[in-house]
This record gives sequence, structure tokens and C-alpha cells, in this order.
Amino acid sequence: MTARPANAHQARLLKLLRDGGPNSRAQLGDQIDLSRSKLAVEVDRLLETGLVVADGLAASRGGRRSHNVRLAPGLRFLGVDIGATSVDVAVTNAELEVLGHLNQPMDVREGPVAVFEQVLSMAAKLRASGLAEGFDGAGIGVPGPVRFPEGVPVAPPIMPGWDGFPVREALSQELGCPVMVDNDVNLMAMGEMHAGVARSVGDFLCVKIGTGIGCGIVVGGDVHRGVTGSAGDIGHIQAVPDGRPCACGNRGCLEAHFSGAALARDAVEAVEQGRSEELAARLDANGTLTAVDVAAAAAAGDATALDLIREGGTRTGQVIAGLVSFFNPGLVVIGGGVTGLGHTLLAAIRTQVYRQSLPLATGNLPIVLGELGQNAGVIGAARLISDHLFSPA
Repeated sequence: MTARPANAHQARLLKLLRDGGPNSRAQLGDQIDLSRSKLAVEVDRLLETGLVVADGLAASRGGRRSHNVRLAPGLRFLGVDIGATSVDVAVTNAELEVLGHLNQPMDVREGPVAVFEQVLSMAAKLRASGLAEGFDGAGIGVPGPVRFPEGVPVAPPIMPGWDGFPVREALSQELGCPVMVDNDVNLMAMGEMHAGVARSVGDFLCVKIGTGIGCGIVVGGDVHRGVTGSAGDIGHIQAVPDGRPCACGNRGCLEAHFSGAALARDAVEAVEQGRSEELAARLDANGTLTAVDVAAAAAAGDATALDLIREGGTRTGQVIAGLVSFFNPGLVVIGGGVTGLGHTLLAAIRTQVYRQSLPLATGNLPIVLGELGQNAGVIGAARLISDHLFSPA
């Protein structure tokens, strides 16, 4: 993809076609503030660039039938969602439909060189399967703070060896296409906004609970990243005064008391104290415990597992309640690996938020689980790069 929109009107048309699919010139004219003649000029210019193509005649609206246009069907975006313990890589078309998706376990602590070798290998497999001859752009999500304009992680607590690594520059050279980099929870929020539970909501919070905890903040349909890119780092809000030490160097952070890693540690402690036969059996069988084991034990009715989930949900809900009172969102989405804990977790979060926040903020506030699962991050990554490429150069 070498062409870029020449102006804001062309950029708007491209994003309308991305988000709404093929459309007629007449219907596009209903959504954009241009005269019919000016609209025709801009659509014709986009057709000349090859970014859009003709797509047959539209249904009649009472006069001469309008022509449909759509984004070029050969455009391909690569979406990469790097987590603490796994990586997802997907290929999408220009409308951000996932054409192929691979997931592999991986430890982000191995460092950027090892991780990106794996990412490039997975991308090569998708390309070799015939889904893409090449990539027109790539979006990358990483589980830590990112200085957004440069695409560089900055002192990420759970990513040793990544501080200052030029992710955007390095992957752009390897893939031969433009690359954009963001925090993984921002991409989850963008994915849910594009194709998930937040499709019709302009102002919402997306909380990701996995190995760490973060929050994507969407304002007026755009991700709010803050001045330096660290907005939404709620895992390091203090939840317990003088509490447990956290990987960030502080004490009592929410992430230190409830996240995938904290829940696994608490589950092992419960076994050592003789409080759960169900968890003890799982520890004996597997040699370790994870949030998945706690979820399974809770589903089997284990009281200790249920208590661990409720306690973590309550602490998380206390932090979210403060965010709700401050931001007054229209929706709160809960996602990430720990959402396997399901409705026990969701109920604890809801109870705390509805109890602590003002009725004006919570009277019509849905707090729901995300819809897209592992697809949220890769769709969000594809949207990130398409937002960049579908903007004037």
C-alpha cells in the first residue's frame, strides 16, 4: 500500500468503508458533509489510487442507481497482540475481518529479539498459507507502557529487557511495511469498539485483567493515551495501603493483589494452608496453579476459589468505582485472560461499583464481559494501523 488519502474528506470516506463495508456513493453522501459533485470528485480520486474499487450497482433509491464502492479487496493488515505469556498474530482484510489467526505460548520476559523471531515466524506461516502476499501495514500491542509517537516501550514492569527497544522501527524493517505500536489494552478497547460489545458507545472504559491489569479509555470514539502514552495504567493504583510489593517498585498496587499472577500465588498459599482440597488436587496433578485452575475449582463449587475471585473482584471494583465517578463512562468492558473467572468476578466488580459510585454515574451503566476474546487485540491492532494509513500523509 503506497497511496494515502490526500485530504480529510478522503480519509473519512476510507474509514466509513472500513467500518460499514461496501456502500453506494449516495449512502456515503448521507454520512459526509460534501456536495454531490465534490463527493464524486473525491471518490473518483480514491478509485484512481487503487485504495477503493467499484463494486457494482447499488439498490435504487428512486432515481438513477448509484454505484457501490468498497475498499480494495487485496489490502492486508497484520495484527499482533503480545501478552505476558502468549502471542496472537492475525491477518485481516481492509474491513478488519480476521482471515487467519495463530496463537502460541510465549514468555515476554525472554526479551524483544526472541519474541519478535516468534512473531515473524507466525506472520510467515500466515503469508505462506495464501492469506496474504505481503502486508500493507501492521499493528502491534505490548503489555506495558508505550511512548506512542515513537512506538517504544518505556520501563514496562513485566517486560525486562524491553525498555527503549525500537519496536516500531525494527518490525517495520523486518516486515517491509508501516508499523504502529500501542499498549495491549488500548488495542483491546479498539477491537471491542470496532466489532464487539462497544460498537455503539463513544465513551467507555475497557479493563483488561490478565498477568497485569490495565484500562483502555475511549473518549468520543478515540483512545485517550495521555500526554506521554501512560493513561489507563490502573494496575498500579494503590488498592491496599502498605500492601504487597509490586513489580513496579511500589507497594499495595491493585496488580499485586489481583491479577493472573497474584491469583495463582494466592491459590498456592490456600493449598499450603489446607484450605482447598480441589486446588490441592490440581496442584498435585499439574505441579503449578493458574487462574484457569482457580476458575475450574470455582465452577466445581470450591468455596476457597470462589472467595479468592470475589475478593479480587471487590478490589478491582473499588478502583473502577473511582474511575466511574471521575470519567462517567457509558459502558465498562471487562476483558483479558482472567475473565475465565466469569460471572463470579463480574458480579463482585458490579456490586462494588454500584455501591461506591454515585447513582447519576451508575444508573444506566452496563458493566459487561468483552465479546471478542483473543480476537479483540488483533482486530484492535489492525484498526490502529488502518487509522494511521487511512489518514492524510
